[in-house]
Amino acid sequence: MNIYNLLKGNITQKELLDYINATIRYKELPKGINGFVFQHKGIFVIIVNECLSYYKRKKTILHELAHIELNQLEQYDNDLFALKIDKYEDEADKYIKYLIETC
Repeated sequence: MNIYNLLKGNITQKELLDYINATIRYKELPKGINGFVFQHKGIFVIIVNECLSYYKRKKTILHELAHIELNQLEQYDNDLFALKIDKYEDEADKYIKYLIETC
């Protein structure tokens, strides 16, 4: 189970979230922050800005799922994360764009 299966309609968002042990929470975030993901006690927590439109929420969820699927939360060293954040954001965006184009 992965994002590709979700985009193809082979699985639901809930099925993917259950499979990867993730949850989505909607919170008020500062303007310009669409969302983020972190891992807490073995659960991936995706936070999405509740002020976003339906389309932007879905796009943000896909982007945060890409971070998980690309194992980006496991790759970084906390001291170096700030130096690589743009790289991870670009990789997640490109990955989702590629998946959407192949569906």
